[in-house]
Amino acid sequence: MNTPSLSRRAFLKNVSLGGGFALGVSLAPKSLALANEPQLTEQLTPNVFVAIEADGTLVVTCHRSEMGQQIRTSITQIIADELSADWHRVRTEQAPGDEKYGDQNTDGSRSIRRNLERLQLAGATAAHMLRQAAAKGWKVKPEECSLKDHKVVHAASGKQVDFSQLVSVAATLPVPEETAVTPKARSDWQYVGKGVRSIDMHKIISGDTVFGQDVDLKDMLIAVIQRPPVMFTEPKNIDDKKTRAMKQVVDVITLKTASAPANFLPLGGVAVLATNTWAAMEGVKALDIKWSSNEHSQYQSSQEKAELMKTAKAKGEVVRQKGDAPKALETAHKRLSATYYAPLLSQAPMEPPAAAARVTDDKVEVWTSTQNPQAAQDLVAQVLGVPKEKVIIHVTLLGGGFGRKSKPDFAAEAALLAKQAGRPVKVIWRREDDVQHGFYHTVSAQHIEAGLDENGKTIAWHHNTVFPTISSTFAKGANTPSAGELRLGFIDNPFDVPNIQLEKGKADNHVRIGWLRSVANVYHAYAIHTFADELASAANQDPKEHLKQLIGKPRHIDLAAEGAEYDNYGDPLDKYPIDTQRLHAVIDKVTAAADWDNRHKDKRFLGLAAHRSFLSYVATIVEVTVDESGKWRIPKAYVCIDAGTVVNPEHVKAQCEGGSIYGLSCAIGEITAQDGKIEQSNFHNYQVARIQHAPAEFDIQIIQSEAAPGGVGEPPTPPFAPALANALFAATGQRFHELPIPLTIKPA
Repeated sequence: MNTPSLSRRAFLKNVSLGGGFALGVSLAPKSLALANEPQLTEQLTPNVFVAIEADGTLVVTCHRSEMGQQIRTSITQIIADELSADWHRVRTEQAPGDEKYGDQNTDGSRSIRRNLERLQLAGATAAHMLRQAAAKGWKVKPEECSLKDHKVVHAASGKQVDFSQLVSVAATLPVPEETAVTPKARSDWQYVGKGVRSIDMHKIISGDTVFGQDVDLKDMLIAVIQRPPVMFTEPKNIDDKKTRAMKQVVDVITLKTASAPANFLPLGGVAVLATNTWAAMEGVKALDIKWSSNEHSQYQSSQEKAELMKTAKAKGEVVRQKGDAPKALETAHKRLSATYYAPLLSQAPMEPPAAAARVTDDKVEVWTSTQNPQAAQDLVAQVLGVPKEKVIIHVTLLGGGFGRKSKPDFAAEAALLAKQAGRPVKVIWRREDDVQHGFYHTVSAQHIEAGLDENGKTIAWHHNTVFPTISSTFAKGANTPSAGELRLGFIDNPFDVPNIQLEKGKADNHVRIGWLRSVANVYHAYAIHTFADELASAANQDPKEHLKQLIGKPRHIDLAAEGAEYDNYGDPLDKYPIDTQRLHAVIDKVTAAADWDNRHKDKRFLGLAAHRSFLSYVATIVEVTVDESGKWRIPKAYVCIDAGTVVNPEHVKAQCEGGSIYGLSCAIGEITAQDGKIEQSNFHNYQVARIQHAPAEFDIQIIQSEAAPGGVGEPPTPPFAPALANALFAATGQRFHELPIPLTIKPA
């Protein structure tokens, strides 16, 4: 993502809203903003984040999607804090998809790190204007006024006035100059940094909410789609007589088949439209479809596994180099190697994708559980051939997303079917549809070799990573990992080894590949940190001390000096350096919490991993028990996170728990294919963490920091699987180079 350079003046604009006033954000590039500034008026339709209504109600517009991470609450905290608002007089509204909001794609753990400062500024400007309005009425200096409990206060005279009495005056004031507005000092924060309860919690637990699957429009049909069993195949013969004979089936519609590169386009298939969900599902079951075949029909995941592992062991293209790793390996006192494999995974949110659409001559409206409403707006406009300004994306709550719902193919399906049906249509994805036709987390193989000297110090590290790239979804023939994928836990390896060589290999793709929570960090962290534990054993050293030795002295890593292409998650390195001191800190804190040094005395089996991702630092310890039959359990997991400035620590703790459990699912799940068809279909044969597998207890530690905010939703996921594997080694002596980890292993 390219972050536009904005002046504060171009950033904040005053907009009149029916007796109140609002503050918007212009996301035009600086040059365009300056060129337009003389014409800026109330009709510029800026991005409204802050509004104060005539009765004084503070209305906060959340432009990010809510999927359990509590971003609606956090954004409200930020704005309300700058205005010293009464929490009970604040309302949060969900923004539709619109480019005026800037980046709305709720993935990449960017919601706070990319928005904290600009939302503080938006709130601070509102506060400034309220002070100006009160000072004007009292005939005092604005700097003598302050905000408290939804009022402007003049301490010297004891006067105070509610926001509601200032709205009409404040709406007439000019937008302040840049230097006139200063957000609150950290020491004055009222809500930010505090554990404020979720604003949506009561409605969620009482069922008074709308998720994508809940949308119900007047005269709406339900659609279920039989999609191609093999990517890009098409129906050659369709026998739909039984389906059309069903009483509540209204229509059977064949959708256009996608071809490479598919991007976010629907795969195609045959849709059954009915008056209720059950009839649509039964109608799909009654279809008799003969499908074409293509090159993907020969795809066997078992064969792909063998090919990937072979490629990983061969020489790849060098992407980072320091010293001479091959030569150092030849002269090493001890040499170790391992080849790692991680299978395809499904994001598998509890709520499968769903979208409802209504198409008229004037506009297209879509109600959907999307992480990326602007992508949905663009895609719907594309498939219908209408201007995107005519497309309105209403964002519902999401019952989980994990990257799947940032791809809006399901929104396009609903729009296409609604147009053809001439009435509203809601597309329901069954669990089987989601598991068998989604955008998968890619399969991967990695080969690592390392050399130790006589003292057990690692002197050489040679690592080759091979996986079908996400780029294949967007570019035909793409078969090499992109720079964006390599930055996710591979290029930014923090180990202070004198001889490092990192390589990438080529791999073809046969399914749709997309983002899954923490993306390539998942398999890169698994290989790196289980292998680091192996090195500790080979060196006869404590894994914690050996890991800290590998990381080396506190420093900021300069990857450019080693010829590595690295964009640091799209943020500047001077603001977010790769700081090994912060890695050391989370390791020290989590091992102290777990009483690591006394684990042998207490006969506890612990595994450790620590990883930087999405500009945050997480260390995880997993404790395991293994019974006589080989079934393992996790009585407790310990997590320490340094995410810089934290808006709501309770939500961060919840994300650490949820992200860790998701990491467990990544360790035990597996998607396989036979003759191009996905073999798994539902949770009976696609394994995700259940309550008996999840940690019985969590200990979550947050490093207090004034550093810039990092990500939270994704960083806890990558270190969990390697910590689990390392704990199982401690308990049984078995290494797990290939995922998934069986739920029953050989007992010790």
